[in-house]
Amino acid sequence: MTDNETERDAARVSHRWPLISGAMAVLLVAGLGGIIAIRGNLPSESDAEWMEEIVEHRHPWWELPAMLMNNVGGGLFGVFVVPLLIIAVLCFYRRFVSALYFFTATVSSAALVQLLKNLYDRPRPEEILVVSDVGSFPSGHSANAATMAVVLGFIIRRLWVWVAGIIYTVVMVLSRTYLGAHWLSDTVGGVVLGAAVAVIIWAPFAYRLHQERKSPPRPLIGRRTRAQLQR
Repeated sequence: MTDNETERDAARVSHRWPLISGAMAVLLVAGLGGIIAIRGNLPSESDAEWMEEIVEHRHPWWELPAMLMNNVGGGLFGVFVVPLLIIAVLCFYRRFVSALYFFTATVSSAALVQLLKNLYDRPRPEEILVVSDVGSFPSGHSANAATMAVVLGFIIRRLWVWVAGIIYTVVMVLSRTYLGAHWLSDTVGGVVLGAAVAVIIWAPFAYRLHQERKSPPRPLIGRRTRAQLQR
């Protein structure tokens, strides 16, 4: 057995538990949605109390950043422009495995969110300030934010990326509840689901991502190409 084969086998064993834990987290979110549905899709005490606090402290100054997060995390811009831009940047620096991982995780997370939304069909809060699709549980914006944060954290592997990802996800959760688009439990479910999907998809990509990181990033347009373009 070669050194590469030994390293690959060791990576598969070490990444088995993240795969299992991620799958368990997805089942936990599905179970939470089931419990909510059994209870008649009614808000829990914590959901109701949180929404009351949000509505009580609403102010026009907070609506602008909340609406900004609404557009950044969803709609055509959040669903297509942002992911495609990230994929384009990764491909530009020849991080094709990373780009494939980001694409697979993003699509898988969005598909699972829509599946659970249609399965449980939880009504959104009456205090909603924006137009949204059917199904409140889980929060697609929160799931997308968590997926992006975890995926980029695994790809770039820098502390500041993890910190920025956590901040972005928390702000997204606050904005979704501030706008009344989701109950607090919807956003918690979305965050757990999005992070879990990112971990699950990471497991089979982990070894190839590790190998890709060994080579320094090289832009597709090298020195020779730039020199030719300048002629």
